[in-house]
Amino acid sequence: MVKNASISVISQKEKSQGSIEFQVFNFTNKIRRLTLHLELHKKDYVSQRGLRKIMGKRQRLLAYLSKKNKVRYNELISQLNIRETKMG
Repeated sequence: MVKNASISVISQKEKSQGSIEFQVFNFTNKIRRLTLHLELHKKDYVSQRGLRKIMGKRQRLLAYLSKKNKVRYNELISQLNIRETKMG
């Protein structure tokens, strides 16, 4: 599974849990977990709201990272297999 490979790459690379890469990685895992939960429980509106909040936080962190360091941003989205965010 891709999750285990990403854990080893990011955790070895980043020792600090406060780093942007680590935070985005954790948000991505939470998003994937909540998405699986919502496939089974379609009317769980509290979890839907939590999912939207986490997605917004991840989007803001990715926007910040893309402005500050485009190379790290591109590496991160390719490792986590997520789409590039739309910059407005």
